[in-house]
Amino acid sequence: MKERNSPYIYLLSAGHLFTDMNQGALPAILPFFIAEYGFSYTTAASLVFALTLVSSVIQPAFGALADKISKPWIMAVGALSAVCGPVAAGFVTSYPLLFVAFMISGIGIAAYHPEAARYANKVSGKKKGTGLSIFSFGGNLGFALGPVTAMWLILSFGLKGMSALLLPAVITFFALYTAMNRYSRNEAEAVAAGKIQSNTQEKDRWGAFTLLCALVFSRSFIFHGMNTFLPLYWINVLKQSEHVAGMTLSLLLGVGAIGTLLGGRMADRFGFHRIIRIGFLFLLPLLCLFIFADNVVWATLLLIPIGLALYVPFSPAVVMGQKYLPNRIGLASGVTLGLAVSVGGIAAPILGSVADVHGLQPVMYIVAGVAVLPAILSFTLPKLKTTGA
Repeated sequence: MKERNSPYIYLLSAGHLFTDMNQGALPAILPFFIAEYGFSYTTAASLVFALTLVSSVIQPAFGALADKISKPWIMAVGALSAVCGPVAAGFVTSYPLLFVAFMISGIGIAAYHPEAARYANKVSGKKKGTGLSIFSFGGNLGFALGPVTAMWLILSFGLKGMSALLLPAVITFFALYTAMNRYSRNEAEAVAAGKIQSNTQEKDRWGAFTLLCALVFSRSFIFHGMNTFLPLYWINVLKQSEHVAGMTLSLLLGVGAIGTLLGGRMADRFGFHRIIRIGFLFLLPLLCLFIFADNVVWATLLLIPIGLALYVPFSPAVVMGQKYLPNRIGLASGVTLGLAVSVGGIAAPILGSVADVHGLQPVMYIVAGVAVLPAILSFTLPKLKTTGA
């Protein structure tokens, strides 16, 4: 009999969607900050840095806390706090205050991911790859909807239109708070009754986990390079409108969301190592083709396989991190979903400086060059001790 997915995984995925929609909206807002406030590329990109710095630094701490003292309400508050930056974009013109607002968003994102991913692992049953892919799909879909939603709200209502994102954030808060606290109580009762085991006897494999983090670090650099500068590249290099630029980023992220679903399911069937290697081996030549595409149609079409290659390895990598550290699933989730993913955003100001001095084309050269690293690292990961490695 086919195992059914728990309804909780869909709630966690929805929370992931609305949390990451706020983060995904930021690159689409940057051109309007540049146009209305006169920000340089470096200054505008530093707002990405503001959001990701806090998230990347403290997300593992939230994960370690989740392993010791599970507090489901933290993820609910995190989902609500994540909307602070986009809402402030319509009412705050001071760069320092915008910086602080997006830092608060980063804290909210950091609070949501480890606890939510920890519960996603629990409710997924035996099909961890499939369950984590559904959870990750929500986040990736949120990133995809973020730019097009932000573009539509700003073009229709101005920057103040971003305050509309507050409504789904409030709904998400109450849904997560109610449902996940109920699940936590039921789980505690089952543990007390001896129906389920409260811990594992497997050992943590820190060396393997470190190699995996290096791989996700390099993927993060590529992701944030594309996510931050793709709209600006479409406007300034390929000479397209701001609306088309926002739609293009949504195309990449939307295809990526589909790739996330495919990656988890294929990993459960064909093995986690194999899917990760295939994705990164295809990504490198695809990015090389992209940076030499001077035709907007050709460049747009290339974003489809690029999105698949970039995202198919994502949920298998998160599951491998949890399997490498079976006693610290929250910490593993905080690192693979937080530190190792978000740290790529710290490079955004550096890439912004390159763009200010040399233009946007060299930024894409750097992004493509970094793709060599995950392709090599994918062959260094030790095998899992369970089947489906």
